[in-house]
Amino acid sequence: MKNRVWILTAMVLVAVGARAQDDGLVNVRSQHDVATTVERLVEIVKKKGLKHFTTIDHAAGAKSVGATLAPTQLVLFGNPKIGTPLMNCGRTAAIDLPQKALIWQAADGAVWVTYNDPAYLNSRHQLGDCEKVLMKVTGALKGLTAYAAGAK
Repeated sequence: MKNRVWILTAMVLVAVGARAQDDGLVNVRSQHDVATTVERLVEIVKKKGLKHFTTIDHAAGAKSVGATLAPTQLVLFGNPKIGTPLMNCGRTAAIDLPQKALIWQAADGAVWVTYNDPAYLNSRHQLGDCEKVLMKVTGALKGLTAYAAGAK
């Protein structure tokens, strides 16, 4: 049964264009431009009862100092019911919370949603006692980013 779950998970990640990297980041290719992807992410975050803390427009920041940057926005969101147990398992997890999703346009025009892989956060902050919470976070991030990217 576990093998089937892993195979299904791998197939879903390939289907939505997700790719995990050794640096602890998960990248999901979006079918939309940056602005639409951000709107969809904020929409689903709110719909799921999570808190949208803020969105930072790095391209606008660059423009304010006379520099240019391809569309790049960072969405901060979370849920204290989930984040608090993670911080209780490893207080340094607070440096990576609330959750963040970076929506950015690559040089080739592709738009990506990038977020921290919960497995990376686990190894970084030694959150071993929070396995169930991390599984919940993993599922939530996959679902939220898949929706934002247009896969759902």
